[in-house]
Amino acid sequence: MIRCTGVRHRRLTIPSLAANARQIAVIGPNGAGKTTFLGLCAGMEEPNKGEVTLFGRKPSEVRIGWVGEFPDRTMLFSRVYDEIASSLRFRHVSCRESDTRVHETAALLGIEGLLPKATDELSGGEKALVAFAAALVHDPEVLILDEVDSHLDEEAGRRVADAIKSRPGVSVIACTQNMDTAAEADLLLYIEEGCIRHAGTAEEVFEHLKETCFYPAVWRVRGC
Repeated sequence: MIRCTGVRHRRLTIPSLAANARQIAVIGPNGAGKTTFLGLCAGMEEPNKGEVTLFGRKPSEVRIGWVGEFPDRTMLFSRVYDEIASSLRFRHVSCRESDTRVHETAALLGIEGLLPKATDELSGGEKALVAFAAALVHDPEVLILDEVDSHLDEEAGRRVADAIKSRPGVSVIACTQNMDTAAEADLLLYIEEGCIRHAGTAEEVFEHLKETCFYPAVWRVRGC
């Protein structure tokens, strides 16, 4: 799904990467370049050198749903309904279809009761769910999530996970600080000091991280 060739951007240096998996987890220390990598994949930034493609296309040519680490900073509208509907309106989807999709997506995430509320009245977890709904409502090909789970309790996290499972055609690139969550991904990318140090399955990547804080707590308990 993701292919990087000769990429140099800010502190990132990625000579070559071919990551083909439906769910990709991005992990690593703070300041390693993870958010910059997600921004390149989302097409929010263009690399200074090299090329990033998704499914063989430029990110700008791919339908992408983005949820940043701080959802409240990217909300454009004062009402929850309008925030979720925004991507549909920008694409000139009819009012009837837009209304149906907003309500269906809100119901999927259990936030129908939030639709008439003001966005500035929401809790951090509610804002994250609304931002996720806005990213999901326009049927993206790829969801790019930057530490969204850090705002969610266990129940809200389960709703998001279930919503992703309900869309088998959607690929996910998610940065997370929860290694137990990362271990469930199809492919892991460990970024450190601007470089992808390890890429592979959870077993392959975590084998290199046993003596670090990036080893899943559940695996330590089980003696994996």
